[in-house]
Amino acid sequence: MHVSATTASPAGTGADTIAVGVFSDEGVAHDVDGGALGALLDSGEARTAFRHLAVAHAGGLRWLVVGLGERESFGPERARLAAHAVRARTAELGTLRLCWEVPHHVADDVVSGLVEGTLLSAYRFERFKADRAEDDEAASAELEALILSAHHDVSAATTRAVVVTGAQNAARDLQNRPANDLTPAALGDRAAELVATIPGLTFELYGREQIERMGMGAFSAVAQGSATEPALIVLRYEPTAPSGPLLGLVGKAVTFDSGGISIKPAGGMADMKFDMSGGAAALEATGAIARLGLAQRVVTVIGATENLPSSTAVKPGDIVHAMDGTSIQVDNTDAEGRMVLADCLLHARELGAERIVDLATLTGGVVTALGSVYAGGFFSDESWAASVLAAAQDSGEIVWRLPLHDRYADAIKGRYADLTNAPAERKAQPIAGAEFLHRFAGDVPWAHLDIAGVANDSGLAYMGHGGTGWGVRLLVTLAEALVAGDGAAAPAA
Repeated sequence: MHVSATTASPAGTGADTIAVGVFSDEGVAHDVDGGALGALLDSGEARTAFRHLAVAHAGGLRWLVVGLGERESFGPERARLAAHAVRARTAELGTLRLCWEVPHHVADDVVSGLVEGTLLSAYRFERFKADRAEDDEAASAELEALILSAHHDVSAATTRAVVVTGAQNAARDLQNRPANDLTPAALGDRAAELVATIPGLTFELYGREQIERMGMGAFSAVAQGSATEPALIVLRYEPTAPSGPLLGLVGKAVTFDSGGISIKPAGGMADMKFDMSGGAAALEATGAIARLGLAQRVVTVIGATENLPSSTAVKPGDIVHAMDGTSIQVDNTDAEGRMVLADCLLHARELGAERIVDLATLTGGVVTALGSVYAGGFFSDESWAASVLAAAQDSGEIVWRLPLHDRYADAIKGRYADLTNAPAERKAQPIAGAEFLHRFAGDVPWAHLDIAGVANDSGLAYMGHGGTGWGVRLLVTLAEALVAGDGAAAPAA
C-alpha cells in the first residue's frame, strides 16, 4: 500500500473514498456542497459515538463519516481503532484509494495512529496459501493507497509511521511462519536482508560450534536436543553522527519450543512457533531504527534455537555453565528461554552495551497475571525504568511494572549449582524468571519485558489473529527518546 501526506483538500487527492472524523459536540469541519455529511448527522444515520460509521455519496466520491467520540479521549490508540474500523468498511465497499481528512488540532502521534491502524489492519499472512476464498474479506478489495490530508505538513509523522509499521508487520511475518520454514538460520537470513538494504547496519552469525567455543554453555544446552543448527545473531547499527549510550537489544528466538524432555501438553503446541517473538521484534526494530537514520547506536543480540527432546537433549538435573562461569542446574527443560538469554545478555555486555532491553515470551505466569493487555516489565535502574515505561506509553505497547526483590532472588539459588532455572516452589514464575536474568545483566541498566501475553492473538481489533510484532514500536520510540536525551539513565550503583 502506498502511503502519502498532502495539504491538498481531500476531494483533490484522487481518492475514491474519504474518511471524515467527527468529535462529540462538534460538527463536520468541511462539509461537501449541499451539506450531505451534516445531513447524515442531523438524521442520526451518522453519529459521533466512537467508531460509528455512515456512508454518503457526493461529488462523485464516497464519504465515510466516522464517530471519534470525545476529543480529549482521542489519542493514538483510538486513532488506530478508528482507522481499523474504516479499513474494514472500505474492504466491503471496494475502495482502492482512501483519504483520511486528518481531524483539526490533533497531535502528530494521532496522524501516526491513523497510518498504523490502517497498515496493521490491512496485514495478511498468505505465504502458504495458493488461493484465497472468493468470500474472504481481504479478497474483496485491497487498498492500493492511503492519503493523509491535513492543513499542515504531516509528512514526517506519516513517513515514520510507515517505516515503523512496516517493521512491525515484518516481525509478524517472521512470527507467523511455521518452525519448519522459520528456522534459526532463516532468521539469520532475514538479518542479512536488512543489512544488505539499510546503510549503517552490520551483522555476524555464529553457529553451534562457535557458540560452544564462546563458552555459552546455557544457550548450547538448550540447542543440543535439536539437529537444526542454532544461531547467535549479532547486529550493529553505527550512525554517521552517533549520540547517546550504546543501546543493547536482546531477543529470545526459540523458533519452536516443545519444552524439551519436560515436554509441554499437546494442546496449543502448534503455537510454540511464537516463542521467537522477542527475537523478531528486536531484529525488526533494529532495522527500523537504522532505516529512520536515528543517531542512536544499537547492538542487538538474538539467541535462536529449537528446544526439542531427543537422545542428546539436556536432561532435568543436568548442570551447565553460562558464559561467565555461573553454574546452572536445569530442573525444568521448559524453562529454556532464560538460559538462552543469560548468555545473550552476557554477550551484549561484552560488546559494550550501556543500556539493555531484553524481550522474551518467557513465562505463562505473566499471561495469567496480565492477560493480553500489558507486557510484564522488570527493571534494575529507576531512571531506565522511567525511560522504558514512557516509551511503552507513548508507543501504545504498554507495560506493567512487576517487582524484583532479594527474597525472589534467593528462590533461584540452586541446591547443587549456583542457580536453578526453575525453583521447586512454582510461585511468582515471571519474577523468578526475571531474577534469573537479573543475575546476568550485571550493573548495566537493564529492562526485561515478558511478552508472552501480548506476542500473538492480543485481542486488539486491528491486529486480528496471529503474531503482533509487539515491541517494535516501543523500541523505536525508546531509541528516539535516547537521541533526544530523554532516556539517558545513570549507570546503576
